[in-house]
Amino acid sequence: MNYRNHTTISEFLLLGLTDDPALQPLIFSLFLSMYLVTILGNLLIILAIYSDSHLHTPMYFFLSNLSFNDICLRTTTVPKMLVNIQSQDQSISYTCCLSQVCFVLVFTILENFLLARMAFDRYVAICHPLRYTVIMNPLLYVSPLQSSLLISTMDAFLHSLLVLRLSFCTDLEIPHFFCELAEVIELACSDTLINNILVFVAACVFASFPLSGIIFSYIHIVSSVLRMPSSEGKHKAFCTCGSQLSVVFLFYGTGFGVYISSVITDSPRKSAVASVMYSVVTQMLNPFIYSLRNKDMKEALRKFIGRIAFSP
Repeated sequence: MNYRNHTTISEFLLLGLTDDPALQPLIFSLFLSMYLVTILGNLLIILAIYSDSHLHTPMYFFLSNLSFNDICLRTTTVPKMLVNIQSQDQSISYTCCLSQVCFVLVFTILENFLLARMAFDRYVAICHPLRYTVIMNPLLYVSPLQSSLLISTMDAFLHSLLVLRLSFCTDLEIPHFFCELAEVIELACSDTLINNILVFVAACVFASFPLSGIIFSYIHIVSSVLRMPSSEGKHKAFCTCGSQLSVVFLFYGTGFGVYISSVITDSPRKSAVASVMYSVVTQMLNPFIYSLRNKDMKEALRKFIGRIAFSP
């Protein structure tokens, strides 16, 4: 097998979801539509929260950051895919590929932390309402977010450095629509043991810990809600948590589905198609889930859109 040192590699090839030319215009239109809906929907949520002083609370602070994170995550991958389809060029430069790997890791890990922090916020609000303002003061919800961003960046940077030390073969085709860390590592001809160990450890830590925190929070939330004497109070509490719980199920459910599909199928293309649900559709649906199931959010969006429509 022919080896090439990583310093001489100029580009990888992104094979995308299909090699059928007849389907390329359909895929382009579909992904462009989903990308624009993702950007517009999440941007509306950010602007509505910013413009409404009633929503300047920890819960909506995390929601606005989640929306911004979703915009960044999709902007990291989808535009390059659209450019490649339009230009009928599957190549992506070595530097751009590693940048995609790094930024996808940063924003994916940060999404895990944000969902965990949002679950903790609902836990404090429902289980310890009298202590909510003390526990969720700006120092205790802004600082952990900054720490989460730092941890995510450090982990992504470490993975990127370890990829830089790899040597690659002449076959540099990635059966995906963006540069995914696992797919890039599989192309290497040099020893990837350290890379694979780090991927396994990081996946266990940055997926299991936030998920455990979310499960812990919602076990206590459900227990507290069931003990409420008022049916109206129960309904209000479940409505408050329903949106966030739907997003959690969507994020981790589709992620688990991608993992299962990669295990049971030998076709990388089928795994790439399955990952579209996890990596594109989830971020597109988040704004609809939060706006349709949250009365305060719907009211803020109505006021914001009304101000835009009637502004001179």
